[in-house]
Amino acid sequence: MYYAGIDLGSITAKAVIVGNGQILASAITFSGYNSANTAQRVLVEALEKANLSRDVIVRLVATGYGRLRVPDADKQVTEITCHARGAYWLHPETRTIIDVGGQDSKGIALSDRGKVVDFVMNDRCAAGTGRFLEVMAHALEEDLDRFGDLGLAAPRRAQISSTCTVFAESEVISQIAAGVPKEVIIAGIHEAIAARISGMVQRLAVRDHVVMTGGVARNAGVARMLEEKLGRRILILPEAQITGAIGAALIAQAEDVS
Repeated sequence: MYYAGIDLGSITAKAVIVGNGQILASAITFSGYNSANTAQRVLVEALEKANLSRDVIVRLVATGYGRLRVPDADKQVTEITCHARGAYWLHPETRTIIDVGGQDSKGIALSDRGKVVDFVMNDRCAAGTGRFLEVMAHALEEDLDRFGDLGLAAPRRAQISSTCTVFAESEVISQIAAGVPKEVIIAGIHEAIAARISGMVQRLAVRDHVVMTGGVARNAGVARMLEEKLGRRILILPEAQITGAIGAALIAQAEDVS
């Protein structure tokens, strides 16, 4: 039997199909204005990759910022629960999760059996999220996919003192005008994000292994800065961006009573 999970985020939507104890297919697309259409589109893409039709999906679980707008979902589950389930399934040694998405960031503490025992989150400010990085990339007229490598190549880091996206953007613009090299500014941006996220995560009892999930996990510069701030190695799984959708699909499978 086949099960699906959809993680409808503020920037991207992810869908995962599971069956026979494995991931059969996944898809990622940018979230559009019409969340319902986006959810349907990303599910269709995943189904096509798996060579399956919608009617063979026994159960669908939705998660993410827009989970309440996913059509035909059998259940809506929080991102915290889904990222915990997905990360533990992918890497059973996981004890701390840092999930940095487009709209918010979270720290999640797991028990030895993979249960959520504590969590913290920042959902009131864009600083420390993918949206913050998008704004900074626009200000620097740079491709966001290049941010990680550019930041890692910097010989030093610019000082970005503000934790507010609007004020931080003004700081970046001022540094551009002052002729500060782009990669130095980007390294400073990464450090500012990492400082905010690490400050939040350290409200937990951080334990190894630390796994980073969410779209920002693809940015090696942010991950490196977080390792420095926390003094711990951070594991970036190949499935980091779809971990929430994996968790949702696994929950769909576990809760099937048909």
